This record gives sequence, C-alpha cells and structure tokens, in this order.
Amino acid sequence: MPALRTLVIVPAYNEARNLPHVIESVRSALPACDICVVDDGSSDGTATVAAGSGAMVLRHAVNLGIGGAVQAGYLWARDHGYDLAVQIDGDGQHNPAFVPALVAPVLEGRADLVVGSRFLGREGFLSTRVRRLGIGYLSVLVRVVCGATVTDPTSGFRAAGRSAIELFAGIYPSDYPEPESIAVARRHGLRVTEVPVRMDPRRHGQSSIGFRRSLYYLVKVSLELLLHSVGSPQARAGTKEPT
Repeated sequence: MPALRTLVIVPAYNEARNLPHVIESVRSALPACDICVVDDGSSDGTATVAAGSGAMVLRHAVNLGIGGAVQAGYLWARDHGYDLAVQIDGDGQHNPAFVPALVAPVLEGRADLVVGSRFLGREGFLSTRVRRLGIGYLSVLVRVVCGATVTDPTSGFRAAGRSAIELFAGIYPSDYPEPESIAVARRHGLRVTEVPVRMDPRRHGQSSIGFRRSLYYLVKVSLELLLHSVGSPQARAGTKEPT
C-alpha cells in the first residue's frame, strides 16, 4: 500500500461475532490503514467488539441501512483528509489481501471508483445461482444505463479516491446503494472500473436478503437506475448529506 492516508470503512449491523476476524485480517494485510467501523444501530455488541479491537467506531442510534452506514464512513474520510477509502463488509466475506489490487487503478490515475468483482477471476464464493442471475441482469442494466462495465455491481468491496470520497460524503443512495452508487458516480463524471477479487461465505449469521426481498431489490434498483438516465444529476443524485 502507498504512503497515502487510507481509511477502511466497515459498515456493520449485528456483526459482533464476525468483527474480530474482520478487523484482525484488515490489520494483518493493511497495517498502515485506519479502520472505521460504522455500527448501524446494532442490538448486539458490535460497537463494543469493534472498540475492543482497536478500531475507531461511529455509532448510529437507529438502523439507517447500508447506505447510511457507508455514507457515515465517507463523511469521516472527507472531513479527516483521507486520500483513499476502502469499503469492506463486516460479515467476513471480503479478503483484505486484495486491497492493494483494488486501489491500484486509483493510484495509477485510471479510476476514481473501483469495484471488486468475484466474477472476473471466478474464485471463492460466487453466491447462489438465483442471485448470480440477478447480479448478471443488474450488470447489463448498469452497462446500458450508465455506460459502466461492472460484472459484480452488488459488490460492496470497493476503493474510492478523493473525488469519489467527496461525492459520496455529500450524496449517497440510501436503500440498496451498491448498483445505484455506480450510477451516481458516472453521472458526476467519475471513472469507474473493476478488478478481480475473491470472496468468502459469511463466517456467522445469515444474509438479511431473502428471495422475496431479492425480487423487491431487483425491481426497485431497476427503477432507480432507469431514473438515473433522465433528469439532472442533482435531481437523481440519491441521499444527500445529513444535516
């Protein structure tokens, strides 16, 4: 990793069992990076575990959803002068050993936002067949609507340069932000690319997105992405910075 101030943003909701491994693996792979765990209104010991592991903790009084948690991390990164921000989920699926490859396009001046794709290398956990079909559909939609080729648009394993940090601190989608944030970045002139990464199954617990919620997700995100193809960037930007 370069000698740039880098913040690892870890959004977490009831991830007390997974966080010790996540934080330990980040520290092992990225000893020079700062870690910010955003406890999104958890009812377990997420904040206590994160603080006990030496991470800096931001805590929401209520659950705002993944978009609100990630934006809190970007706000902290912007206001404290970080050059790079890396998103790593709190469920243990993302391997921090891939972060140097993730940030490389930003450092080389080729991208402002980099998405880690499990489908480029096709190693590790690739999710269920049904979800892969849904991800493939969203990948096509993102390419058609936004002009961005991203094979894994639902991936939360990402790296953002300073331009993306400043954008996402002020504007960030709230509900299911991963695909829509790509649209936000493209509509504001940022360069988006992807690199291959390996993902693992979550270590403990289950995903909160079941079959019915997945269908709702696809419909909602499809409409949001289509709306990004019309109107001004300000009108379709997403969730604005909290006041």
